[in-house]
Amino acid sequence: MCLRHEELVNMADSLTEPVCLEDFESYARQNLPNHAFEFFAGGANEETTIRENVEAFKRLRIRPRVLCGISEVDLSTTVLGEKVSLPIGIAPTATQKLAHPDGEQATAKAASKAGTCMILSCVGSTSLEDVATMAPESVKWLQLYVLSSQEMTKKIVKRAEKEGYKAIVMTVDATVRGKRQKDVRNHSFLLPHLMNIPNVDPAKMADAKRSSDFEKNKQRGSGFAFDNFAKTLFNKSITFETIDWLKSITKLPVLVKGILTADDARKAVQHGVDGIIVSNHGGRQLDCVPATIDVLPEIVDAVNGKVEVYVDGGIRLGTDVFKALALGARAVFIGRPAIWGLAYKGEEGVTKVLDILKEELEIAMILSGIIQNLHIL
Repeated sequence: MCLRHEELVNMADSLTEPVCLEDFESYARQNLPNHAFEFFAGGANEETTIRENVEAFKRLRIRPRVLCGISEVDLSTTVLGEKVSLPIGIAPTATQKLAHPDGEQATAKAASKAGTCMILSCVGSTSLEDVATMAPESVKWLQLYVLSSQEMTKKIVKRAEKEGYKAIVMTVDATVRGKRQKDVRNHSFLLPHLMNIPNVDPAKMADAKRSSDFEKNKQRGSGFAFDNFAKTLFNKSITFETIDWLKSITKLPVLVKGILTADDARKAVQHGVDGIIVSNHGGRQLDCVPATIDVLPEIVDAVNGKVEVYVDGGIRLGTDVFKALALGARAVFIGRPAIWGLAYKGEEGVTKVLDILKEELEIAMILSGIIQNLHIL
């Protein structure tokens, strides 16, 4: 029997569809502009931590239990009391419109469709209001850099409260920007002229775009050097007392993202945080720090059940998710894989990334004799 042309085309498409997260990265590498791919893919210095985040998962082994009669599993859990369908959320990533024109709105829709949590970056390329409108029923948290202007920081928090965000995630490991060699080679991180950072005071952006640097870049046909803008935007002097101030201006739960030691975890709990995200900023800040999965157990032990603990960094397989849950994480968050999915096919691509991880996690649970999300047992 001969196949029609349309059937042959469909067959070819199915053969080239991504089947693992690595396939999405390969697609993004081949199809995104080089400066955009390297911005998302790059890390600090020699990128030792980026590699170690992934390799550390590979060193961990699973001890399966067999003959358990399990054919279906329950992946659902709760994050800060909100039910989600799977323990895999979306980590905050800036300027997602560099990966796809729909940017953060597409990512939010995919997270909503999957029934999971998305953390929106406060330096994203879509306003927190537009993201809320696009995914009104989903669990959304807002990632926050504490800005040099307390008033501007407070305004962003109040906007998040008004739009139904469920938590504020304070990033604590970025008081200065790590040296990212790929960005330096690409003449710093340049945004296209028409791209904005709408969650930040528009007047500040307008002032920056009136600067001599911006005009110089515009004449060269390049974009707006966001790094230079960020140097004046972020508060470089945050302390544990900053957590106290943040909690005083909002009724939302406050999590801290960027904790890598037990001592810092205990101090954060003493200052009243509601959750901790074990993170090394995807290897983009200080190179040669530990892989997040390696320090997760000591941080879980340090907080002793007082707050929920999450982890990001290096998650590329459903078995990685399984290992993180087994070591005490309430849920995991993925950053780059979601971006590669976004670059592939927008909302559909992010959905496919989450579907692949979900399927792989289900298989790992069934073959290990675990019928329900490890953190509910």
